[in-house]
Amino acid sequence: MIRSVLKAALLSAATIAALVPTSPAQAQKKPKEEAPAKLDLDRLKKQLESSQPAEIRAAVATIQAAGDGGKAAAPLLEAFLGRGSTAELLSLVLKTTGSLRQISSSQAIAPYARHRISKVRREAVKALLKTKGPVAVRALRRALRSKDALVRGVAASGLGELGAKEALPDLFVAFDHRVHEAATSIGQMCAPADCEKFLDRLTRFPFDVMSGGLDQILFRSPKELDDGEKMKIVGRLRELGTVEAGTFLADVAERWPDDWSADVKKAIQQAAKQSGGGGEN
Repeated sequence: MIRSVLKAALLSAATIAALVPTSPAQAQKKPKEEAPAKLDLDRLKKQLESSQPAEIRAAVATIQAAGDGGKAAAPLLEAFLGRGSTAELLSLVLKTTGSLRQISSSQAIAPYARHRISKVRREAVKALLKTKGPVAVRALRRALRSKDALVRGVAASGLGELGAKEALPDLFVAFDHRVHEAATSIGQMCAPADCEKFLDRLTRFPFDVMSGGLDQILFRSPKELDDGEKMKIVGRLRELGTVEAGTFLADVAERWPDDWSADVKKAIQQAAKQSGGGGEN
């Protein structure tokens, strides 16, 4: 009996508390955002200039743990990259420098995209995708010609992510030299004439290689690439007439946004059906 009374009292208290309006002062209270950790830059500088790998790794760990506060140490990491070091430490510092996302760091990172050791150059191109800027774009365009297939692939994909339209000529050259990752970037950025140029390769490359770029083109915003251009692409795929093209178009029709052109969707569905990929009339 006592337990039942206590339970009822607790429920009543909870109900009352839920009904009592929160005061304006309470409503305005928000959790305080933690200020970025303040780094001892003098100490970090000494550690990064040390000849002891353990000291360097400790400095990097401190910078990584600082979150946004680590950005203050970007010039120290850039100076470290300027001096050079072992492949292991360079890879660590490149990765950390990239994570700080400072455009100024691209200048220090860029030369390492051509380093003799694969691990270093791969970390460098990945870091450049984060630090961005004109220097990063230039380095990634050069990296399209690297002897390292992974570096070429990361550079090709990254140029699309960065929206580097000035790199389209380089991406076409890379694509023709079997850097297949370039297809997606071309699709993300091509102007109508460039999109047509890409479509001219339909009979020269396997469809699964082309499809990444085609998907990007068709799902570009109507404000960026108009429906007329997309109709042309659908027409080219219908003319291709392969089951692969039909299956691709049927998938595109299923994913077509509800608020986009119904006429384009209908054309996609008809082309898919004519090519043996299903779809609706």
